[in-house]
Amino acid sequence: MIWDRRNECRAREEVEQLQLERLQSTLNRVYRNVSFYKKRFDRLGITPDEIQSLGDLAQFPLTAKEDLRESYPYGMFALPLREVVRIHSSSGVTGKPTVTGYTRNDLQHWSQLTARVLSAGGVTKDDVVQIAFKYGLFTGAFGLHHGAELIGASVLPMSTGNTRKQVMIMQDYKTTALMSTPSYALLLARFMEKEGIDPKSLSLKLGLFGAEPWSESMRKEIEDRLFISATDNYGVSEVMGPGVSAECEHKNGLHLYEDHFIPEIIDPQTLKVLPPGAEGELVLTTLTKEAFPLVRYRTRDITSLDYAPCPCGRTLVRMKKVLGRSDDIIIIKGVNVFPSQVESILLEVEGVEPRYQMIADRVEGADTLELKVEVNERVFSDEIKNLQNISTQIEMKLRESVGVSGKVKLVAPESLQPVDGRAVKVIDRRKK
Repeated sequence: MIWDRRNECRAREEVEQLQLERLQSTLNRVYRNVSFYKKRFDRLGITPDEIQSLGDLAQFPLTAKEDLRESYPYGMFALPLREVVRIHSSSGVTGKPTVTGYTRNDLQHWSQLTARVLSAGGVTKDDVVQIAFKYGLFTGAFGLHHGAELIGASVLPMSTGNTRKQVMIMQDYKTTALMSTPSYALLLARFMEKEGIDPKSLSLKLGLFGAEPWSESMRKEIEDRLFISATDNYGVSEVMGPGVSAECEHKNGLHLYEDHFIPEIIDPQTLKVLPPGAEGELVLTTLTKEAFPLVRYRTRDITSLDYAPCPCGRTLVRMKKVLGRSDDIIIIKGVNVFPSQVESILLEVEGVEPRYQMIADRVEGADTLELKVEVNERVFSDEIKNLQNISTQIEMKLRESVGVSGKVKLVAPESLQPVDGRAVKVIDRRKK
C-alpha cells in the first residue's frame, strides 16, 4: 500500500524541482536564524543565493554530531523555544546529548512520514501494532506511534524489555505487527521457542524493524522463526527520527523520502561526493524541518543509492540496507573488522543471541579485541565446559573468516542493552 501516492510517485523532474525550491528556502532560513550556519557560510564565502541547482549543495559545509554537541542544548534551533512543542534528545552516554526540536508542523510531517513507513511495510487500519522501542527522549517509539494512529491502526505502546510480558501481550491482544530492533525480534523468537510457544499460534504477520544494521541472513532467520514478513526502515534521531526511508513489499532497497530530505553519498575519508551507485557514507539535508533544520548532516551510516524504478510504483530513490557505520569499523593490526562480519559468524553458532559488542583496546602497546556475546538462558546455565566450547568456536571462526584474533566473553541474556534505541556494537577504547 502507498500512503501518499502524490509525493511517493512523483516524476523525477518534479521531485528534483521541489527539492531545489525547498533547499533554497532551508538555506536562507538557517543563514538568517542559526548562528552556527551563518558563521560557517561566511567563513567559506558562500551564500544561499548561490544555489542554482542541486549539485551546488556540495559547496556547502558538512554538519557533524560534534557540531550539535557544541551547540547544546538549543544553539542549532532556527526558531525561539516558544514555537517548539516537542523536544527529543540522545542519552549523552558518549558526550553531551544531541537535542532536537519540533514545531506543530514538524510533528505533522513526522506522522505523515512514519505513516508511509508503516504502509510500505503492509500495515493498515485493521492491524494491531505492538511498539517495542523505548518511549522517552529517544525519537523511535513516538514517531512510529503517531504514524500508526494516523493510519488508524490500534497501537500497543509496550516500550522495551520485559520479554515475557511482550509475548503475553502478543498472545492476548492479538498483535499483528511488531516494531522493534531486529535483534530483539530474534530474542522474542528464541524466548517463545524455549517456552514452547508456537509462533504460528499468534496473530503476528508483519515485522517492521530498524535502529540497527541487519543482514539478509538475519532477515531470513526472523521470518523463518516468527512466520512473518520482515521489512527494514531507517531513521536518524538528529534529522527526524524514524521516517527517513523504508522498504516496500519488494524488499529491494529502502525508498528515501526525497520530498523531505536530500541524500548524498560521500567518501568518509576524502569527504567528496560520490556518483550514484557508489558505496559510502550517507549525508542528509532536511527540507521541511522548521525547528531544527540540518544541512548536509553526516549520518555515519554506510550505504548506496539506486535511482532505478521499483516495481511498486514509487519513484523515490532507494538506499541499500545500511551495511554498518563509518565510525564502527575497527582496525586491529591492519585488518578491517566490520560488525556485519561478526554478525554472520554468530548466526552460525547455536546458543548465542544476536546481540554483541566489539571492544578494541591497547594493552602494553598492542591492539586487542574482545567480543562480548549474549547467550540464551539455557546455554548461560550450562556447565563451564560447554560455555568454553562455544567461546572457542567463535574465536576460531573469527580467525578463519576475518583474520584477527580476539577474546570472546559470553554474557547473560539481555545484558547488552541498546542506548537510545540503537545497539552499541563497537567500543574503541584506544580513542580515549
